[in-house]
Amino acid sequence: MKVSKLAQNLIGSEIIKIGNQVNDLKTQGAEIANLTIGDLDANIYPIPARLKEEIQKAYQNNLTNYPPANGLLSLRKAVSEDLKNRWNLKYSADEILVAGGSRPLIYATFKTIVDEGDKVVYPIPSWNNNHYAYLTHAEKIEVETAQSNNFLPTAEELKPHLEGAVLLALCSPLNPTGTMFTKDQLTEICELVLEENKKRDENEKPLYLMYDQIYAMLTFDEEHFNPVSLFPEMKKYTVFIDGTSKCFAATGVRVGWSFGPTEIIDKMKALLGHIGAWAPKPEQQAVSVFLGETEHLDFFVNDFKGKITDSLKILHTGIQEMKSRGLQVDSIKPMGALYLTIELDYLGKTKADGSQIADSSDLVFYLINEAGVALVPFSAFGNSRNMPWFRASAGGLSADEIKKMLPRLEAALEKLA
Repeated sequence: MKVSKLAQNLIGSEIIKIGNQVNDLKTQGAEIANLTIGDLDANIYPIPARLKEEIQKAYQNNLTNYPPANGLLSLRKAVSEDLKNRWNLKYSADEILVAGGSRPLIYATFKTIVDEGDKVVYPIPSWNNNHYAYLTHAEKIEVETAQSNNFLPTAEELKPHLEGAVLLALCSPLNPTGTMFTKDQLTEICELVLEENKKRDENEKPLYLMYDQIYAMLTFDEEHFNPVSLFPEMKKYTVFIDGTSKCFAATGVRVGWSFGPTEIIDKMKALLGHIGAWAPKPEQQAVSVFLGETEHLDFFVNDFKGKITDSLKILHTGIQEMKSRGLQVDSIKPMGALYLTIELDYLGKTKADGSQIADSSDLVFYLINEAGVALVPFSAFGNSRNMPWFRASAGGLSADEIKKMLPRLEAALEKLA
């Protein structure tokens, strides 16, 4: 059967492929520690009680018709107020666009800014930029980052690629690594964006920065920084991606928002209006109420963040203890989000049956079958399959389940020769 060239060449999600195998094994009774998905077990991490109450109340009050195309005014006003109070960012309700989570907003940012053949720059590893670049027929420039800089791009690494580019896509805290920009690192990158835009005349597209800060509230010992607070003149070039899915453990509630230059936000609104990617009206109303209840909100986030931090520390400590015992493993201390970055330097090793671990994907499926441990290789985030680094998400397991998983992981690795 013939399909479009775009559909024919679209690459499916490696994370979903791994998740499908995990689910198949679970239905057969296997015990699998699923560290793959950037999601949360709602029985361990339920959404805020007040948010749930307001969602139920909104349904009872029959708020079930279409929401406005750019989101409920009450929610956009609540987001505007929260941005001002939390980050000292001044955006009016008209500069904010609400959608069904952050994915449609990222897609709309790409589609609004990028024409076929336009240059888009982003670091790897990073989440899904390669797929959005493909969907917009962009010329993608992937800047490979180094462990020495916590897998974050430096200004020096980005600088050679920004001339003529129309979009630079960044995320902090970063999915998949859980690492984040320091003030100095982000300052240097913003200076590059401003410098590049000064070279362009009014007939050229600017270089826009898409700044995904969906994990901004889930930071541990470090401070979150954003481009516009550092440089107010970045406001006309920066499109933010944000929302409820991670900080409120509300991945399935599907309320995200973007804010940025009015001319970009208005076109994103028009685009998403044709797709119908709106967040459900009851959920929008509930979030508008919850955002205004700062005391409830901050209590929930701090409690949630504390639990996630504890789980990530257990996982990080476990990997470091394996390293001290001579295993070829390492991990980077988590700074934010739900993730631990783990190195398992076992590519090229031989399994008990004599077959070889040829690449990171082979190691993933070996660990699923041998240890009941599922991780995501950095190849799912744009890197080579020869790279021995993996994302471990702590959101789907309890701290006790993580503790039980670690000996199984160690035993499986020790079987490789």
